[in-house]
Amino acid sequence: MTMISIDALDGSGRFEAYCARPQGEARGAIMVIQEIFGVNPGIRRKCDRLAADGWLALAPDLFWRLEPGIVLDPDVPEQFQAALQWMGKFDQTKGIEDIEATIRTARELGAAKVGAVGYCLGGRLAYMTAARTDVDASVGYYAVGIDGLLGEKHAIANPLLLHIAGADHFVLPDVQAKMHEGLDDHPKVTLHTYPGEDHGFATEMGKRRSPEAAELADARTAAFFAETLA
Repeated sequence: MTMISIDALDGSGRFEAYCARPQGEARGAIMVIQEIFGVNPGIRRKCDRLAADGWLALAPDLFWRLEPGIVLDPDVPEQFQAALQWMGKFDQTKGIEDIEATIRTARELGAAKVGAVGYCLGGRLAYMTAARTDVDASVGYYAVGIDGLLGEKHAIANPLLLHIAGADHFVLPDVQAKMHEGLDDHPKVTLHTYPGEDHGFATEMGKRRSPEAAELADARTAAFFAETLA
C-alpha cells in the first residue's frame, strides 16, 4: 500500500491516490471513489480488500482542489457536518476529470480493464463515470441524486450496477421510484434494492454498517467485476 501522484488533465496540478497492489499479477484495476469523508480508513480498507482479491486498487483524493488530504469520520457529528460543507463546494465536473485521469493512470500501470466503485457521493460519481468516460464497468452504492442524471443514461455503454438502500434517508422513495422507472429497462444497468437498509450500510467500519446487507452487496459487486473485467 502506498500513495501515488497523478497529473490533473487540465494541467492545474497533481493529486494523490491511495494505491493497493495485489501480491501477484493484477486481474485488472478498480478505482474506489470516496464518500464525502475523503480517502479515510474505510475507503483505504476497501482498496486493501480489493488488492487481496487480486485487483490493483486506486482511491484518488477528489477533494484535493478544495484541500488535499481531507479525512473525516462520519460517526463524529462535527466532522459529518464538515463533510457536508465540503460536498457543497465540490466541483463534480472536475471530479470526473480527475477520475478520468485515474483511469488513464491505471491503464498506464498495466491494467487491460478498469472498473470503478463508489459510495454515497462516490456512487453518484460512479454513475457519472459510466456516462462520461470509457470505464469498463461501474458500481454505485447508495448513489445520491441519480434522478437528476437520468438524461445521461443514453451514454452508458458499459455495465453499471447500482445498490439502493431501501430506507435511505438521503435517497427518498420517490427518487428510488424514478431510478427504477428510468433505468430498469436499460440493457447495461442492474439495480438491487436492500429493504430496510439506510445510507452507508456497506461502509467498512462505524455505526452505519449493516453486516448482512453489506456482505450481500459486496458479493454481488465481486461477481459483477469478475464477469465484466475478465
